[in-house]
Amino acid sequence: MASFPSTAIVATLKLHPHFRKHPPTSYPTEKGQSISSQKSHRLTYLDSSRYHDFRESLWLAKEGSEEVEQSFYAPLLQKCLDKCSYSDTQIVHGHVMKTGTHENFIVMSFLVNVYAKCGSMEDARRVFDNLPRRNVVVWTTLMVGYVLNSQPEIGIHVFQEMLHAGSYPSVYTLAIAIKACTSLQSLKLGDQFHAYIIKYLVDSDPSVGNALCKLYFKSGRLECALKAFRRIREKNVISWTSAVSACGDNGAPGKGLRLFVEMISQDMKPNEFTLTCVLSQCCEIRSLEFGTQVHLLCVKLGYESNLLVRNSLLYLYLKCGCIGEAQRLFDGMDEVSLITWNVMIAGHAQMMELAKDNVSACRSGIEALKLFSRLNRSDMKPDLFTFSSVLSVCSRMVALDQGEQLHAHTLKSGFLSDMIAGSSLINMYIKCGSMEKASKAFLELSTRTMILWTSMITGFSQHGMSQQALHLFEDMTLAGVSPNEITFVGVLAACSHAGMVSKALNYFEIMQKRYKIKPVMDHYACIVDMFVRLGRLEEALSFINKMNYKPSEYIWSNLIAGCRCHGNLEMGFYAAEQLLSLEPKDRETYVLLLNMYHSAGRFEDVSRVWKMMEEKKIGKIKDWSWISIKDKVYSFKTNDKTHPQSSLICKSLEDLLAKVKNLGYEMLESVEISDEMEEEKTSSPTIYHSEKLAITFGLENLPKFSPIRVVKNTLICRDCHNFIKYVTTLTGREIILKDSKRLHKFVDGECSCGNFDGFL
Repeated sequence: MASFPSTAIVATLKLHPHFRKHPPTSYPTEKGQSISSQKSHRLTYLDSSRYHDFRESLWLAKEGSEEVEQSFYAPLLQKCLDKCSYSDTQIVHGHVMKTGTHENFIVMSFLVNVYAKCGSMEDARRVFDNLPRRNVVVWTTLMVGYVLNSQPEIGIHVFQEMLHAGSYPSVYTLAIAIKACTSLQSLKLGDQFHAYIIKYLVDSDPSVGNALCKLYFKSGRLECALKAFRRIREKNVISWTSAVSACGDNGAPGKGLRLFVEMISQDMKPNEFTLTCVLSQCCEIRSLEFGTQVHLLCVKLGYESNLLVRNSLLYLYLKCGCIGEAQRLFDGMDEVSLITWNVMIAGHAQMMELAKDNVSACRSGIEALKLFSRLNRSDMKPDLFTFSSVLSVCSRMVALDQGEQLHAHTLKSGFLSDMIAGSSLINMYIKCGSMEKASKAFLELSTRTMILWTSMITGFSQHGMSQQALHLFEDMTLAGVSPNEITFVGVLAACSHAGMVSKALNYFEIMQKRYKIKPVMDHYACIVDMFVRLGRLEEALSFINKMNYKPSEYIWSNLIAGCRCHGNLEMGFYAAEQLLSLEPKDRETYVLLLNMYHSAGRFEDVSRVWKMMEEKKIGKIKDWSWISIKDKVYSFKTNDKTHPQSSLICKSLEDLLAKVKNLGYEMLESVEISDEMEEEKTSSPTIYHSEKLAITFGLENLPKFSPIRVVKNTLICRDCHNFIKYVTTLTGREIILKDSKRLHKFVDGECSCGNFDGFL
């Protein structure tokens, strides 16, 4: 319904003076109203109150034929309303009709309300249509019923009928009409109602003002909403909470917090919903100082023990990195809900993403897994949100064993059919390097979304399984699922890894012409990567120059890596200058440049890069790697002598080096960035790099032939990449290493990256 008929727009709005004091569900007794009597005995409210059992009263109502007072039905209908019992309401309605009480306006109006609240709008409308007369209360009751039962459009029709019938809406009627507009997401219709409300100067009423605020908040018109809020004459805590909440929902948490300060300054006491909303906005902008003050206010008002508030405080402290404070709150909680567990687990999972380095991320992941283990030992059962959070932790930590246990949990609990759980599970297997298990989980899902297809295609590409990726893309299109731009990144990456130039360029064209997808930087990067891998560096540079975007750091770094690999130093130096002009902030980029200049003997350029690093305060790369064995995580740093088994590990690594040298391995040197930035220390041997120590530890402590999974916080260097290839040939072990850029899967002397990537 786009607009009102002319009669509705020009009708004079006359507010019912009595109704303004009563909500729509309140029915004041009308004076002089009586029920015609044909029998001597009448059942009254006092009679009905004698029956302690509601069923006994209903039985009397069903079997009796005496004439009754209207007050007899009030407690019976109220109990029907309290229990939301449609069947009991029908029994009472039958008795009303049998005794002739259907002529009573109050009883029948109450029936309209009960049927509406029980979800039977057909019965509510039928009773309404047979009423002897109608007032604004019963019109509003019918409107409320339609809006609450997800039929807001019919509710608007009822409003129009009311105007045509000559009844005048009250402020409650108008508030319900605005709520219907909100449900319909019809801002145009809402604006008409707003104009109607302003015309008759009732926009200052709290119920109308709150409804208008919600309409504009939901429509994203924050300023209009706040104007409506300002016009409310007597703002209550609901008004303030709605306004503060809407600021956060519309991307203005700072404005929401300022509004909260204003609320407090006007001596308006917040409730638990206000405080929860404010703490959520503190999380959004990570304002620990403001959040701490809100915490003190929670204690002052007695809300610290409130579960909703405590959960919000937990999340705030976790997101701001205050693990100790969060743990103190958690340990001090008398009542812990599943939401509380989920907040703690999700908080640690999110801290992994926000961590400054992978070592901190690993610690947060371990805590999340420990919390999940404690949850399983409690009386509560994890839900979808729990599984999604923990699976994301396993993905980041490459913790396949724990991920497989979670897979069993999802099967047992029946959550695997859910898209969120299924997607998280597949993503976990891909990140842990097991495409076989990812494929099995993919096939087990009854419904496959575009996101799931894309995840699998990208996974195959990352694992160097180009043919499988392209076959799956064809299956996806045959299934009628349209790809998006991320899908084509996976497809083009697959072509790049396999060196399929004609296919890559064909897919690049199909993406634009058939699917109308405009290429983004990642698509161009895949094509450049393909030419670089094949050693067709001139074509790569030509393609870069024809791009619609300014080349990114990644594209120039990739070209530099290709130039080093294929011996085209002249182009490499040109790419290096282009890269330096972008003033990169990534430490690994500078190490790449230093290695290139150092290996070419261009020490003036080495000094120039050092100077740039000093000016930009680019510090030392802290090289860490870790490996998970039997639910424990063991971390290593370069030249690590602190590990309890360090002497054994170093001895085993030296023995391993001697064996792989017999197979043809030659050690390379790389540039190290020291804290003092001393040029004479730029070159160092790579024998004790962290990933070598972690892999050696895995070889010593994992069962024979068991895959080794290592996570590294920086890019893998070229020497370590070569070393691991030889180790897999020597031992027959599968080694999966996830560095800061991608996952490398080493099998029988080959790597899934195609033995080419942006190494340090």
